[in-house]
Amino acid sequence: MKLQQVVTQYVGFKHSMGMCFRSEAGVLKSFCRALGDIDIMEVAPGSVQAFIDGKGVVTAFWHQKFRVLDRFYRFSIGRGYVDSSPLPKTIPKCPEPLTPHIYTLEELRRLITATDLLETSMSPLQASTFRTLLLTLYGTGLRISEALSLTLADVNLPDSLIVVRNSKFFKTRLVPIGPNLTAHLHRYAKRRRQLPCPVGESSAFFATRSGNTLSYHRVRTIFPILRKVAAIQGINGARYRPRIHDLRHTFAVHRLEAWYRERADVQRLLPQLSTYLGHVDVNETQRYLTMTPELLREANQRFEHYTFRR
Repeated sequence: MKLQQVVTQYVGFKHSMGMCFRSEAGVLKSFCRALGDIDIMEVAPGSVQAFIDGKGVVTAFWHQKFRVLDRFYRFSIGRGYVDSSPLPKTIPKCPEPLTPHIYTLEELRRLITATDLLETSMSPLQASTFRTLLLTLYGTGLRISEALSLTLADVNLPDSLIVVRNSKFFKTRLVPIGPNLTAHLHRYAKRRRQLPCPVGESSAFFATRSGNTLSYHRVRTIFPILRKVAAIQGINGARYRPRIHDLRHTFAVHRLEAWYRERADVQRLLPQLSTYLGHVDVNETQRYLTMTPELLREANQRFEHYTFRR
């Protein structure tokens, strides 16, 4: 049986279980492209090793590819397509997990201001599009993929709601937004509707000048430029530069800090934050709650207040 056929069957199986499986399917697609149109029985261990190794040093992506292929071959062995797995037996040590950058309010202001450089006569809405995208990511905690998938119909400004469709596990959720973000989105939407809308209300909310969806590749190209102009370097010695995805982490941490300042019942509210972010459970949300000096200070003050009351 051809490798591509087994991969297609495996991806379909995962979809039937309600899994989005987008990134994993991307790895398997790259795997098929690297090995070519061959029978799954012809896949050689050396070819698999070369695919997983890639170029350069071992990163977390090495382990991601290994896990995806390991599950794929477990599926294939279980169905009798192959007798054994060609994956490497020696697994290198996984690098230290990435520490997300929690942006300060001053850094966020500089990042937003940096979008002014994107204003051009050829793309008069580009600066506003990126400015609004950054404000939306910080103000809602949406994943970048969720934000870029929004359509004009998904942004319900009269009700101050954003409809996020088909995110992880094909879930759809409603995301309430505050008055300041609603007002900014309203101003942007008015200008956005002056651009082409190829499929009416189903057209992309964050769009290029042609009205097509703003691509993730374009965002990944522009964001480092904005970060550099904003002079956001991150922590000295960090292996990674601050990412656009860190805005989601920043939203979660800043929300927690605000609850502490308001003397709210944080433990009771955490499940609500989990639902708002589109997580399956609170454990997934806790990974986003990086300890910052501000958060530690607020938590200590809460502890002191509780102790003195006792």
